[in-house]
Amino acid sequence: MNSVWEVVLKLASENDGVITTKQIEAAGVSRAALKRYVENGLLSREFRGCYRLASKDTDEYALLQMRSRKLIYSYGTALYFWGLSDRVPHILDVTVSQGTNIARLKGDTQNLRVHYAAKELYEIGITNSTSPQGRSIVLYDQERCICDLVASKKKVDAQLYADALREYFKDKPDTRKLLKYSKKLGVEEQIRTYMEVLL
Repeated sequence: MNSVWEVVLKLASENDGVITTKQIEAAGVSRAALKRYVENGLLSREFRGCYRLASKDTDEYALLQMRSRKLIYSYGTALYFWGLSDRVPHILDVTVSQGTNIARLKGDTQNLRVHYAAKELYEIGITNSTSPQGRSIVLYDQERCICDLVASKKKVDAQLYADALREYFKDKPDTRKLLKYSKKLGVEEQIRTYMEVLL
């Protein structure tokens, strides 16, 4: 194995098997070498400027967020990550701030459902977790997910809605945080009603 490939391998291994063209060029590796590694089946091109080791599985959740750092996993997708839903998301729910242009990403990703949040509400509840493959992802916390769910009740599957609420209130919910968010997101009255019934 040549020394150039060892550099690429080391960089990719430090980043869960993923490497960008920018990282490769900063390490002094030519685009010609990169192209050769793809042709030889050592690297797989995920999207423009991003590659992964062919020996590593694709983590679609982490890769999607690499394409746009403004995407926050939300709604059904985030509920699944938190264990508040047992439905593996076939449609990826993400939230972006109003005015964010992700037209190209939407065109490239058929299973993407984009929700838009007012700029002053977008950052409420952003946190980090890990994808099922163990990579770092950004998503809304449980309390934000519950508030969004309640706010969108008419658009959400009834079974998903009931299961998520039941699961959230089954353990020790952070009611203080939930009420704080519900005031800002305009669903305080509904949240208080659920607290009275489910706690």
